[in-house]
This record gives sequence, C-alpha cells and structure tokens, in this order.
Amino acid sequence: MNKKSKKKFMIAGGLLFVFILFTVAVMKVDVAAIGPKDSLVGLSKINDFMFKKLGTHPIWDMITEVLLVTAFLIVLLFGVIGIKQLIERKSLWKVEHGILLLAVFYVFLAAFYELFEVVVVNYRPILEDGELAASFPSSHTMLICSIVGSAMVLFDRMLTNKVVRNVVEIIGGIILILAVIGRLLAGVHWFTDILGGVLLSAALVMFYDASVVYMDEIS
Repeated sequence: MNKKSKKKFMIAGGLLFVFILFTVAVMKVDVAAIGPKDSLVGLSKINDFMFKKLGTHPIWDMITEVLLVTAFLIVLLFGVIGIKQLIERKSLWKVEHGILLLAVFYVFLAAFYELFEVVVVNYRPILEDGELAASFPSSHTMLICSIVGSAMVLFDRMLTNKVVRNVVEIIGGIILILAVIGRLLAGVHWFTDILGGVLLSAALVMFYDASVVYMDEIS
C-alpha cells in the first residue's frame, strides 16, 4: 500500500472512530425524556435547544425528499454506465474499478441504513403516523451525502474537461449543503442525528476514495 492510499485509509478510519465515539455519546451522555411519548434522547440539552430554536418547516422536508430522489438518480446513472461498460468490454473485470467499487460501496451503505433501522439510538422529535420512528443517524443526510460524495470522487476521475468537472463539483457541493441544512431546518430529526449522518457518510466516502486510489496503485 502506497503512502497516498494509506493516508486516506487512516483518515477514513479516524472518521469512523469519531462516528462511533459520537454514537456512544448520544446513547450515554445527558440522556433525558424530551422526545415524543417521553422517549429518551442523548445529548438532550443541545438537541432540545436546537429543535426549539429552529422549529419544523415542511417545505424543507419536501426539498430534501427531492434531493434524495436526485441522489437515487445518480445511483441509476452509474448503474447504466457500469452495464454499458460490461456489454462493450464483455468482462466484469474490465469495467472501470471505480464503478465496481461503487457497487460495493452502495451495498455497505444499504447495510448501515438497515442496521440503524434495527438498532435504535434515538427516536425522532416528531411522531410518524402517531408512532415513534428511528432517527439516528439521519438516513436522508447519510444517503444523500454518501451518494453525492462518492459520485464527486468518481466524476473527478471520469470527467476530463476541467470546466465541466468544476461545475459538477459546485453542483455536488450545493446539494450536500442543502441536504444538511435542509434536513436540520425540516425539524424531523435532532441536531445530533444530522451530525451523525454527516460523520458516517464522510467516513464511508473516504473509505471509497481510499479504495479507488489503492486499486489505481496496484493496477
């Protein structure tokens, strides 16, 4: 493993470690019954303050739903590109390794999504159809940031035109910012849910980036 990929893997591991520590803090520190139906919420003071300060805004919930659909369209786009390369090159192993690794990345992303549907760290600050719903980490934040972040890594490799590449990076950055701010303003998650989603997605994207660089090194 060369110095570049090793450094990226170390950063990814560090981000994942921070996410784990943060998750433990959310589960164990300043836990209080501030949620609906007296549900327990960790880091309750900061979460209660942020929720009361920002309130709920359904329009931002709708905007982030659109952003999530946009993220899934990106997944579809890379799926089409991968299938096209497979047909043209007649071998799975001749498909761009960034595309193949992206498929593995999506599997891990889906696994984390399912994990936190089962392992409930916090419940949402609002009820869904009158029932409590898992809230940590924010799935919208995690999915949008992970999908768009990994796409930016791959687009940076695939796009040779510098102007187009810069435009794509700007659009990706705007989507990421809107996803985080929008999910916070929507008021359907606690502040720590959003932060948890950002930390986990940052770790996953960095692992993907490191894997792509490593494959470049050994190819």
